[in-house]
Amino acid sequence: MSAALAGATGLVLAGFGLAGQAGAATAPVATAATPHVTWTNACATPGKAGEMACHAKRVTGGVTAFGMQRAKAGHKAPNAADASTPSGYGPSDIQAAYGLTSAAASNGSGATVAIVDAYDDPNAEADLAKYRSNYGLPACTTANGCFKKVGQTGTSTLPRADTGWAEEISLDLDMVSATCPNCHILLVEAKSATMGNLGTAVNTAVKLGAKYVSNSYGGGESSSDATYDSTYFNHPGVAITVSAGDSGYGAEYPAASQYVTSVGGTALSKASNTRGWTESVWSTSSTEGTGSGCSAYDAKPSWQKDTGCAKRTVSDVSAVADPATGVSVYDSYGITAGWYTFGGTSASSPIIASVYALGGTPSSGSYPAKFPYSAAGSALNDVTSGSNGSCSGSYLCTAGSGYDGPTGLGTPQGVSGFTG
Repeated sequence: MSAALAGATGLVLAGFGLAGQAGAATAPVATAATPHVTWTNACATPGKAGEMACHAKRVTGGVTAFGMQRAKAGHKAPNAADASTPSGYGPSDIQAAYGLTSAAASNGSGATVAIVDAYDDPNAEADLAKYRSNYGLPACTTANGCFKKVGQTGTSTLPRADTGWAEEISLDLDMVSATCPNCHILLVEAKSATMGNLGTAVNTAVKLGAKYVSNSYGGGESSSDATYDSTYFNHPGVAITVSAGDSGYGAEYPAASQYVTSVGGTALSKASNTRGWTESVWSTSSTEGTGSGCSAYDAKPSWQKDTGCAKRTVSDVSAVADPATGVSVYDSYGITAGWYTFGGTSASSPIIASVYALGGTPSSGSYPAKFPYSAAGSALNDVTSGSNGSCSGSYLCTAGSGYDGPTGLGTPQGVSGFTG
């Protein structure tokens, strides 16, 4: 099992392999205020060229930022290895950190957020029920019309089950629930992790009426990307979010598609500032952390004005992804049933898709990836510290004031940056 150690204060730690590969890291000496955790990639390494990797990272031990927050409040800090109790951030934390508390209570009713993943999670609905019940969220079931699961063509024929992708699915469903408790959820399961099958599932999600579609996977760019763009991701009036990747500096597809909102990742911690939270670029090493960079193939959308890339720049916006500051998830398929903390940009993509849902239905013919670029600066939290790799100190890999590659324009501060 692969594992890595992480800090939540933007410290750059020693190496981990590329996403999906085995590796290990040794943490430097750190202060007692820095959470240390171990984690593993949820999904197996793709077995052949053209397959996508999921970007979910499951914490296997240690004390997370949430655990340290509990300790400071006088409670016993939960160890992430103990599946009997949540050890990561829950809905109230996510909503508070991103200024969504009032929006989550009043908005999103009837909106459908689609989750596109590969393979089947047989326990998806049951695990979702456990998560929502624990946090006092309204039930979201097939029976009450809130939850629906289909195969990639929209039928009840489902793909084979896969334990790793089941963890990814649980993460995605729980993040929609945490961010937009009143949203309906459509889970579309592709029969494999190829771009063709996942792309077909995206088209099905849109055909079934979803105006918000989250994709927590990615792979290397190719000369086929322009064709994939037009075939699977060009859906005006639909907010499509894609994880930027977990392998540090370097662009991935479909995050590099000109039609999607590319979502980077941050380390999120409580702070004694006006906001009550602070964020930095999520990075463990030069090969582990949020993705960013210049696309080699995809055209630059008209609303993206940075000058360091002639083509598409990744990312657009960001949200929590550091496993050490990760989120709580309930999962039972293929592992001990219980509570786990997850990170990776697989967490940030469904969060942002759900923020779009809280913001209301995108206008007809619009490309919602443009909305954050049209918003006033106060609509997003500018992330100004941290780096995800070496690119001569450029904004493409180093956070700074305004737009940067690892965190884009920043993280949500309410929903005004995601409406249009």
